[in-house]
Amino acid sequence: MDHTQAPVLEALADYHRVGRLPFTPPGHKQARGADPDVRRELGDAVFRSDVLASGGLDDRRTGGRVLERAEALMADAVHAEHTFFTTCGSSLSVKAAMLAVASPHEKLLVGRDAHKSVVAGLILAGIHPVWVEPRWDPERHLAHPPSAEAFERAFAAHPDARGALVTSPTPYGSCADLAAVAEVCHRRSRPLVVDEAWGAHLPFHPDLPAWAMDAGADVCVTSIHKMGSGLEQGSVFHLRGGLIDPAALKSRADLLGTTSPSVLILAGIDGWRRQMVLRGRELLDRALELAASVRKGIERIDGLHVNDRADFTGTGRAADLDPLPVVIDIAELGTTGYRAADWLRDRHRVDLHIVDHRRISAQFTHADDDSTARTLLTALRDLSDRAAGLRPAPVVAVPSPQDLRLEQALPPRDAYFGPVEDVPCDLAEGRIAAEMLTPYPPGIPTALPGERLTAPVLEYLRTGVAAGMHLPDAADPRLRTVRVVREGPDS
Repeated sequence: MDHTQAPVLEALADYHRVGRLPFTPPGHKQARGADPDVRRELGDAVFRSDVLASGGLDDRRTGGRVLERAEALMADAVHAEHTFFTTCGSSLSVKAAMLAVASPHEKLLVGRDAHKSVVAGLILAGIHPVWVEPRWDPERHLAHPPSAEAFERAFAAHPDARGALVTSPTPYGSCADLAAVAEVCHRRSRPLVVDEAWGAHLPFHPDLPAWAMDAGADVCVTSIHKMGSGLEQGSVFHLRGGLIDPAALKSRADLLGTTSPSVLILAGIDGWRRQMVLRGRELLDRALELAASVRKGIERIDGLHVNDRADFTGTGRAADLDPLPVVIDIAELGTTGYRAADWLRDRHRVDLHIVDHRRISAQFTHADDDSTARTLLTALRDLSDRAAGLRPAPVVAVPSPQDLRLEQALPPRDAYFGPVEDVPCDLAEGRIAAEMLTPYPPGIPTALPGERLTAPVLEYLRTGVAAGMHLPDAADPRLRTVRVVREGPDS
């Protein structure tokens, strides 16, 4: 296929070249109706590219096949048979994939390190999760993707499960042995869905971990805005093999998605694919070299350690590591990742991605250069020099892997939509959660609807919030109360 083409971008250029006059949404009419202050801040180019997809970018019956051609080029670029674009983020894409695999009241094997969007899919669809345990690192208090053996055991215990879902890479960059997990699924003629939201770049460089389609997955969900050059909410999901009907997958996405897709976001996806096919190897060569150099530089800073392959991979850990998320252990500084990240933002205007009780993470992409790397290293050296001012930090009571797991007492949907009540946090032990309690980022629920709350988990969340943890999903983000399933004869 001709990857110099970018059908969405070309159609947008043609829209402007012929001078179309819209009597359709959007109501700003090519910026003419937008507020002047908004126009000054955003620029008119944003509004000029914000056109109606059908009846604007393409004709009302999509006769130009603009989006279809762009999706075909993306599928070809990443060795998929079908690709679908969405402007609603991978949060929608992963739900569509789940709904294409399992129906209400059916079982789906799911790694317990899944993102909150997966849990939302379980709630909406009424799918019953069979949780598959991640590989826990008790020393670093970190979860890596579940092993193929863990999925094998789960299928043996639940042979009626309709398929499996695994997250790889994790937001920390650790990767599953996807080929082995796919083999476990396919031996039973069951599909494997991979939430590869953090892996958009993986198909475009041989030194990166294997990506889902090449590893044998059936559906792969990818966020173009995370490690690629797309705009926020740009996502694609890819399909190959015969275990999932492409028409059913598209229908599930249509069921959940917007009828007003953003051409801005579609154009970003289309342009990123062209950029990666034509220049991806070169761009990622530089990104990998830069990340390696930054890693070495951070290792020379007192009190900082970059988690590398030796830390994250090997027996009982991850199968592979993406080196572009630079995960920095700051435990020796005697403070928390929460405090360190806030300090770096306030003092150096440096925003970091993942922060937890002992780590901060700087995400590198092909957009970084020597200048951004120097800024980061300068800020981190200053953090090390001034760490005494961030001590003593509140202690976060992180449970053991055994204490972190909760009993799934009710299906997530039943707990979420059933009768609920808010109880004081110190009275919530033994109660069944009716909400997600999700440290964000990265957005992996510590407790989710239907799980029975325990003292170690509640203490972890309580001390985490006191230390700076953010719980945006909770009815009470300060965790003075917890929403639980109501008990009693009227429940």
